[in-house]
Amino acid sequence: MNNPQRNYSFAENYSPSWIDRLGVWLSAKQIQKWIPEFENKSIGDFGCGFHASLSRALLSRAHSVTLVDVSLSQELKSNPKIRAIEGSLPQSLTQIPHESLDIILCISVLEHLWEPQKTLEEFHRILNPGGICLINVPSWRGKKFLEYSAFVLGLSPKQEMEDHKMYYDVKDLWPLLVRVGFKPSHIQCFIHKFGLNCFAVIRKEKKEKNDSIEFKLSHHQR
Repeated sequence: MNNPQRNYSFAENYSPSWIDRLGVWLSAKQIQKWIPEFENKSIGDFGCGFHASLSRALLSRAHSVTLVDVSLSQELKSNPKIRAIEGSLPQSLTQIPHESLDIILCISVLEHLWEPQKTLEEFHRILNPGGICLINVPSWRGKKFLEYSAFVLGLSPKQEMEDHKMYYDVKDLWPLLVRVGFKPSHIQCFIHKFGLNCFAVIRKEKKEKNDSIEFKLSHHQR
């Protein structure tokens, strides 16, 4: 195959390094900044990792959590509050109903995908109007640091760096978000983690009341 599918999840067959754990912690701080309240929210964590460490901390507050990755731990799959979907992105996202999630998390995942735009199209379809999507990806500046850490110092999993398909600065990520239907006025895209990552905060536009009235009228006229 020219585009082989990944067959393992983050931290499935190895223990994350201190650099990995630091990255997860910094991402969690950024998430808390933009979403201080998770109570009664329906959350989707896509490319969550084998143990879903970010979402695991939200379970007690969230209404429900949908996890998607190539493989998930049995503990996650047996939790009644979790909908666990094992499979690749974007194909696995088709199982999730239209406009069914309030929050989407996609942290350090897009860089591993052959079809990032199709995945973002699914995010737009799945997200509720008024919902929020948070995306973190390594930047082109981060590429040098990550590869030096993995290939030279051995401080990060080499297999993760070998699986990278793309790196993203704001000028790379922002057009993809607009192309799939998110409005420019609802997108905040910026560099963080000392310039090593790009972060996007995207809110899906709420439906106007006039639009719903027009739909009801046109549907009634039929």
